[in-house]
Amino acid sequence: MTHDTVGDWLGLVHDRYPPSDAYDWDNVGLQVGDRSWPVERVLVSLDVTGAVLDEAAQVDDTLVLAHHPLLFRPLQRLTSATASGRLALTAARRGIAVAAAHTNLDVTQDGAGTSQPVASLLGLTGTRPLETRLRDGGRCKLVTFVPPEAVAQVIDGVAAAGAGRIGEYERCTFRVRGTGTFRPLEGSDPYSGTIGEDAAEEEDRLEVELPTRIAGDVVRALIAAHPYDEVAYDLLPMLDGAEVGLGLVGKLPAPRSLAEVAAIIRDELPAPHLRYAGDPDAEVARVAIVGGAGDSHIAAAMAAGADVYVTGDLRHHVALDALEQGLALIDAGHHATEVAALPSWVERLRSAAAARGLTAPVLASETPTVPWR
Repeated sequence: MTHDTVGDWLGLVHDRYPPSDAYDWDNVGLQVGDRSWPVERVLVSLDVTGAVLDEAAQVDDTLVLAHHPLLFRPLQRLTSATASGRLALTAARRGIAVAAAHTNLDVTQDGAGTSQPVASLLGLTGTRPLETRLRDGGRCKLVTFVPPEAVAQVIDGVAAAGAGRIGEYERCTFRVRGTGTFRPLEGSDPYSGTIGEDAAEEEDRLEVELPTRIAGDVVRALIAAHPYDEVAYDLLPMLDGAEVGLGLVGKLPAPRSLAEVAAIIRDELPAPHLRYAGDPDAEVARVAIVGGAGDSHIAAAMAAGADVYVTGDLRHHVALDALEQGLALIDAGHHATEVAALPSWVERLRSAAAARGLTAPVLASETPTVPWR
């Protein structure tokens, strides 16, 4: 009998594919269920559909770990009037936990990323991420302005709320002396100065770091400890300096025609609806890839010097514009370019689970979710 919980598996997934790596428009992590629920098996799927939930219900206490979030946009209400609402209610009634790893999986460089299958089957060399950005470190900096005689009590307050902890140090701050100016108005209760008159007072600029998740608690502690009736402060997001990369770009072992490259992808991927745009006989050497829907990254493919860009869900006018700028396109489909990455993801989840002592088996869903015939 396994003693795994949903929380155990979320910890594994989030350590390997941090939610902070996901794009800010994304919705990853636990979507249905509770961290305390037991997990008897993990079912990995590209999508959450009614058929996938039927498959999950065959074994009690199944966690569905999907690539595409079930709940992607904020819900105004949880009813069966929408597809996502209906599926979420079904999962909850059946005791099926649902979690998602979406763009935090897309950007991984551990070999399970959704751009890796195409790169592998084409034998690309010298691959690197197509686009990079700095990772959100999940921390922010609180900056406020305090009269020198009140600095100690403000530090006491925000430190008690959890701010100022860096590694094995606590109450970490930075202070610099300056001059604050203001004019109190009627109805104010100024710490110093006279109503209706300009004033200038010596203040310390106080900076302290904190986890973003406790920012509300820290701000409340700041206001409670600060002597001013109106407290000026800034919360500044912090990046941790690590780069997160989306997509891949690399070179073919030898140049090929566009038609040959398209044929390789058609034959090796589950891509029954592959289409390409450009001169079939044009020689291509440098290939850019983004698994899934990638037409918003065409500019990055051109900037990377790609001869051809492989992705899915390309729109008509986007394709015409790319061709005008000399970029050939291969649209292998949203589903095909991503589902090919699931076997590698399953294997990495199994290895990571074994290293942690988690015993629930990890299985790839056998339910197809491609909507097209």
